[in-house]
Amino acid sequence: MDNGCDGERVWWTPVMDKTLGSPENARCKFSKKIVGLLKEEKVIYSYFDILTDEEVRQGLKTFSNWKTFPQLYIKGKLVGGVDVVAAHIEEGEFRDLLPKGSSKDELEDKLKKLIKKGKVMLFMKGEPSNPRCGFSRKIVDILNSTGVSYETFDILTDQEVRQGLKKFSNWPTYPQLYVDANLVGGLDVVTELQEDGDLLDTLQGQ
Repeated sequence: MDNGCDGERVWWTPVMDKTLGSPENARCKFSKKIVGLLKEEKVIYSYFDILTDEEVRQGLKTFSNWKTFPQLYIKGKLVGGVDVVAAHIEEGEFRDLLPKGSSKDELEDKLKKLIKKGKVMLFMKGEPSNPRCGFSRKIVDILNSTGVSYETFDILTDQEVRQGLKKFSNWPTYPQLYVDANLVGGLDVVTELQEDGDLLDTLQGQ
């Protein structure tokens, strides 16, 4: 078994690291090293700080039969600790383990394609025929009232898109409306445009 800290941190979704601390404040040198490796490989991952939950910390050792941390999981399966991850990278095998869309470059490409899917593109919870939150329902009603056609994407169906788009566009909430691949904003912005009489021109790219 490779070197590691006793009781550090773990992640997953679909790449998950379990370790001590957070990526910004790793609490041991092994955690710092694996964070650095994942950053170099431009891997999108989630993490769990095992210092926050002793039950998880001890239970995970038994569950995975791996006594040290950090531990890296991909699609729910243990890859190993920092030495194993480093070896996979050195041998050129690590990227083969990653699910499609797990790198920042791949996710960015995916987001750009989705944003350009239609001239008017709405990222919402649910579908126009069945909005899954009040804000999505309201923005759909507003867009429908303009008579302008638009495309939609249900962010509840893809957690990577849901989280990635927030960072990509620096907009933390949904729904999000785009025109000609440019972010217009959320419900408040669209409502204000409607009240000012500028919404139709905005949707038509004028």
